[in-house]
Amino acid sequence: VQLQASGGGSVQDGDSLRLSCAASGLTFSTYTMGWFRQAPGKERDFVAAISWRGGITYYAGSVKGRFTISRENAESTAYLQMNCLKPEDAAVYYCAAGRSIAGGNYYVARWYDYWGQGTLVTVSS
Repeated sequence: VQLQASGGGSVQDGDSLRLSCAASGLTFSTYTMGWFRQAPGKERDFVAAISWRGGITYYAGSVKGRFTISRENAESTAYLQMNCLKPEDAAVYYCAAGRSIAGGNYYVARWYDYWGQGTLVTVSS
């Protein structure tokens, strides 16, 4: 199984970025997909998740209204559209895939089975 995250970069405060997570080696349409981020010296935090059919999405409070998670099962790819980026959004962003995430555990990293390598987002003020 491989999850390849891409799309990170260096932007200015208020700019937008779109992250992609291309999956291979798994039946993508049966996995919940999540995005997490980790800033230097901090723990890995939940950002957003989307159910396997795409009908249910979840967001951390800090990104709700600015970020949008989506998926295209036919392309085995998940996306994270990030608008109105702030310096505090700077981090390495990781995508993750989880097969059996029950109830409200979508924000818990240990429930995810596979992880991508991360893509760096820097936001300057």
